[in-house]
Amino acid sequence: MTPQPPAVHVSNSPNYRESYANSIQIRTTLWDFLLFFGLMSQHTPDQVSILNFQGIFLSPPQAKALLNVLQQNVTQYEAAFGEIKLAQPPAGGTVQ
Repeated sequence: MTPQPPAVHVSNSPNYRESYANSIQIRTTLWDFLLFFGLMSQHTPDQVSILNFQGIFLSPPQAKALLNVLQQNVTQYEAAFGEIKLAQPPAGGTVQ
């Protein structure tokens, strides 16, 4: 007999909030991944500002699970709406 998965109940904590991020930076250590979410704005052609508003720590297994879930969702999105095209970063630039 195959064991039944547990019933999952999801709720939001009192301090739950939703935010928009157009910048994500990632730092890794042996023990965890740290994702910084922020807002990036370009004030002049040669100046970009990033205001981080949330940092989230993930264990390596949880980071890999997030990678898999994001890949599945991007694949489904592209099947429904078409390929997501990424802008090419300037030479020597980084992707945020």
